[in-house]
This record gives sequence, structure tokens and C-alpha cells, in this order.
Amino acid sequence: QVQLVESGGGSVQAGGSLRLSCVASGSTYDRYCMAWFRQAPGRPRQGVAFIDSNGSTTYAGSVKGRFTISQDNAKNTLYLQMNSLKPEDTAMYYCAAQPGTYCYAQGTFPYWGQGTQVTVSS
Repeated sequence: QVQLVESGGGSVQAGGSLRLSCVASGSTYDRYCMAWFRQAPGRPRQGVAFIDSNGSTTYAGSVKGRFTISQDNAKNTLYLQMNSLKPEDTAMYYCAAQPGTYCYAQGTFPYWGQGTQVTVSS
């Protein structure tokens, strides 16, 4: 079992930056793929960024070059640095964990945080 708690959301103007954090607790000694998803009202949930247990990263095309996923294993914390934010980045952002060495973006993520809201105004 893994518990995830996000923080760092807020309201910013277009072009601004935010850094989201996700603190993991529980069975953190196992290998996990960690990911950030987002969901805007009326839109399907979207995988934004993924990092596997070896540190390899994958990004959605819409955020590549603007967002950076990273993790501090000593602090059991996952980050999402978001730069050059756009109004279309407005959504609830969720941290998620998938057991295993590698990420399977279309697979099941059994563990989810409660979400943190990001609002970008034009």
C-alpha cells in the first residue's frame, strides 16, 4: 500500500510557473512507476508525465519542453515543475503510482492522491 499526498497547486497567469509535490508513504521500498495525471472538467483524464524506477521519463506531447518530472528518493517525494503555463493546462492534477520497474502508461495505477488544482488565467 502507498499513500500519496499532493501539494503546490494554485492560480497563476499564463507564462507563469508552479511546482507540484507529491509525498509518498507506506511501501515506498518497492519499485514503482510514478506519474502525474490531470483532468479538466468535461475532459478525459490525461497522463502528463511518467518516471520509472530507473529515472527514465516520458511526457505528453502537450507539455514536453515545459514540464519536468523528478523525484527525490531520500524524501519519498515526486515533483512536477511546470513552466510557461497556458490556460489549457488548467486542471486537477493527480499523483499516481504503479508497482513495477517500468511505466505502462495505459496500465492500471492502483494508488492515487487526492489531487491539487492548477488554474492558469490568460
